[in-house]
Parts: sequence; C-alpha cells; structure tokens
Amino acid sequence: MTGPFDLSGKVALISGGNGGIGLGMAEGLAKAGCDLVIWGSNPAKNAAAETRLKALGVRVLVQRCDVSDEAQVDACFAEAVATLGRVDGCFANAGVIQNPAPLHELSTAEWRRVMNVNLDGAFYTLRAASRHMVQRAKAGDAGGRLVGIASTAGIHGAARTAAYGATKGAMLSLIRALAVEMARYKVTANSILPGWIETDMTAHGIADQKFSGAVLPRIPARRWGQGDDFSGIATYLMSDASSYHTGDSLVIDGAYTIF
Repeated sequence: MTGPFDLSGKVALISGGNGGIGLGMAEGLAKAGCDLVIWGSNPAKNAAAETRLKALGVRVLVQRCDVSDEAQVDACFAEAVATLGRVDGCFANAGVIQNPAPLHELSTAEWRRVMNVNLDGAFYTLRAASRHMVQRAKAGDAGGRLVGIASTAGIHGAARTAAYGATKGAMLSLIRALAVEMARYKVTANSILPGWIETDMTAHGIADQKFSGAVLPRIPARRWGQGDDFSGIATYLMSDASSYHTGDSLVIDGAYTIF
C-alpha cells in the first residue's frame, strides 16, 4: 500500500482491542500495514483476536492487561516497546458499562468500578504513551497519535448511567489537554465518540425489544453501528493525513445525536 494512508512501519496500541470497536479499529489499521499491540483481559478473546489479526500479515503482540492496574499498564507498555521497538499511536479504548441506576441509588462501589477502568485506565494508558512519545521526540524522533474512545454519553444526558457518562465527558477534556500539551512534540490527540454500536457491552440492551424499539428508530442510519465502522477513522487518525488535525471530538453515530 502507498499514499497518505500507508501505515507500514508504524505501531499502534489498542486497549480493549480484542473485540467490538477496538477489534474493528485494529483490523482497519492492519489492512493499512500497521503493526499492532492489543490489550485485553479475556484470554479467549485475546487468542481469537491474535489469530484474526496475524492473518492480515502484520506483526501482532497480544497482552493480557487490566488497564485499571497502574503497574500492569506500565509493565505491558514497556514490554510492547521492547518487543516492537516503538509505539506510534495509542488508542485508549478499554471500558466497562455501568449497571444502570439513578444517581441517588448508585453505590460508591459501582461508581469506583466504572471510574477505575474507564477514567483511571485511560489515564494510565495515555500517560504511558505520552511518556514514550516525549522521550522519542527529545531523542530526535518526534510524532505520534493519541486517541481516546469516549461516547455520545459524554455529550448528552445519560440517564441512569451517570458514572459512565462522567468518565466519557472526562475523556473529552483529557484529550483536549493532551492536544495542547503534546503539540510541541508533533503528537496529535483526538477523541472518538461512538453512538449505539453492536458489541458485547451493548448486546443485552440491543436484545431487549423495548429498548431497541425505542432507540433504533431514532438512528437516522436505521441500523446499529458495527466495529468495522471505526476502521476508517482509526486509519485516518494514525496516518500522516491527520498531522494537523488535533483536539477534535469525532462523532460516529449514524447521526443519532443530531436527530
């Protein structure tokens, strides 16, 4: 592959890259020639993703990583750099859904569970990547991509999922800060905001006829999003074509939030 979207020689790390949106992004990147580091906590899903991605002809390192564990994130990132030589792009995608409850009934334990993965995990992941990219820049090898997978829940009223919505709103602010901080190192930072996407996380809701009957007619595209709907945006953000595109929040939702 040649042209602005040729990712040969680049390495992207995707947390939660063993399924759903993360795997969709990984497949798009691999098809453009990008080598991959995949983080996931489910061994069976990790193994399946590794087989699927290696079949696309790129180098693939799959690591079992719990992003809520600070030491584990740092150790896995160091191993990834040692194995593949560098990380050019980091997609902070790992996340959990909240068990629905109004705020006045939400337990502290559930609040912390969601924060630990969705916000703290994103912080640990993006911090590790930022450190690596700053070190490379100071050594004369500037450049990089930081991408936070947020959600449309970060910009609209996410009733009964306030903890989840709070983490995704925070992701938007975190990425904007990084866009300003990291620009001097030729590193861009952008957020992706998925709408209603058919994944393991959303399977229960989508299978509920009352829920799907209320939500699906409100999606102008008239379908649920799929993981591979994110392959193109991931490839663009990793590519040289996006070198001046930073600090943005890119909504991928079939026009749901504007309808």
